[in-house]
Amino acid sequence: MSIDAKHRMLEDAWAAGVNHIFMADHVSFRDGSGTDGFVEIAALSQLHAEMSVMISIYLLPLRHPLPVARQLATMHKIAPGRMLFGVGIGGEDRHEIEICGVDPRTRGRQTNECLEIVRRLMLGESVDFEGEFFNLSQARIKPTVGNSVPIIVGGRSNAALDRTARFGDGWIGAWCSVRRYREALALVQQAASETGRDKTDWLHGYQPWVGVADSREEARKLVAKAMESFYHIPFEKFERYVPYGTPDDVANDLAPFVDAGCSIMNLKVVAGNDSHSIAATKIIAQSLRNR
Repeated sequence: MSIDAKHRMLEDAWAAGVNHIFMADHVSFRDGSGTDGFVEIAALSQLHAEMSVMISIYLLPLRHPLPVARQLATMHKIAPGRMLFGVGIGGEDRHEIEICGVDPRTRGRQTNECLEIVRRLMLGESVDFEGEFFNLSQARIKPTVGNSVPIIVGGRSNAALDRTARFGDGWIGAWCSVRRYREALALVQQAASETGRDKTDWLHGYQPWVGVADSREEARKLVAKAMESFYHIPFEKFERYVPYGTPDDVANDLAPFVDAGCSIMNLKVVAGNDSHSIAATKIIAQSLRNR
């Protein structure tokens, strides 16, 4: 897609009520596919003066915290107040983790250390750190980012919820029921209270694939094809977590997540073409905002 086409797409999305766009991050997923989340959002942030950008989810254990903190400071400079930083530990492709030199069994602990360091660097501290994975002496990043880039932690496990409570500004769920979503937010709040972070102004999110068409049958066909192509896993493994149908059908399925406390909705909308996706997103977004 050309730069002009991307610019028009963002303008159309903004006019439809979309206030942020998110990009995934993979180094070498499945067959070697991927995209660098930071590069993508940096480019997109310059195509629209108001649209926020988000990486969801950035595979943090594959990176060193100092370059990550520098990237955050740079994004704060070129798109101030417009970035959301979604982080996670990966795991859908164990090989991707291994070929980056990381033991998949320790990636959670490594991410915790990375987040602690990044948080301190963002606040302008001179960081001395001795950990299991990182050893730093007088590390510092200027200009100071502060709390202007919210960190949204992804992951389905209770360990991810604890990570959110300790280091995050919110949790973003995927592949979960509304019951589990409510339970997860309660667990985050409980753990945060135990660490003195109970006053956090949480930004919790949900990130579903959705299929949209004039009929449920056609919508299922579209989203199933797209997801199987990306994940190389039968759609039936995902289906109970994937809303599909008309835009109103999808909005009705997602509304309980908003009622449960979701304020960031990352929609991967699969429709007949980009115009149909944007039109469907407008209907879904308006329906959810009116609740």
